[in-house]
Amino acid sequence: MYNLKFEITNKSSKSRARVGIIHTPHGDVETPMFMPVGTLATVKFLSPEEIKAIGSQVILANTYHLWLRPTAEIIEKAGGVQKFMNFNGPMLTDIGGFQVFSLSDSRKITDEGVTFKSHIDGSKLFMSPEISIQTQNKIGADIIMSFDECIPYPATYDYSQKSVARTLNGQVVVKLLIIEMIKLYLE
Repeated sequence: MYNLKFEITNKSSKSRARVGIIHTPHGDVETPMFMPVGTLATVKFLSPEEIKAIGSQVILANTYHLWLRPTAEIIEKAGGVQKFMNFNGPMLTDIGGFQVFSLSDSRKITDEGVTFKSHIDGSKLFMSPEISIQTQNKIGADIIMSFDECIPYPATYDYSQKSVARTLNGQVVVKLLIIEMIKLYLE
């Protein structure tokens, strides 16, 4: 595992606001940041050169969509999502909790993961926290997100609490990163 580091460069004397730099294997990202969404490893209507020209240092790609097509294996063989989309910079991947949420008619959520139907061909799929992390690593993401559940509104306190517990369970890598960020925040 590589060393992802968040460096605080300035703190507000009037609030807890701060700015910093996230150091990743594919470059540094200053925070706060503008992060365009490249769901399918492409930012619609912008070339990688234009993305850099507008000052974006990082792109958000969607693990769920890339897992289905072109597949994590194809992206891995291409040398990672950066090479696949010709973007020489950090990549953040979101697992696609919202996509699973939007498939509410065809999903079953358990503590082990979620079973649902593909929006592409209707085939039965299963995503677990472990598969999520493995997929994001194959894709070559610099910053990975935990496999979360977008809970419906309204939701009871008990349901919300169980959902948060599901998100945290099995996410050892993400937990360690969160703990590191909290420690920096409290300094």
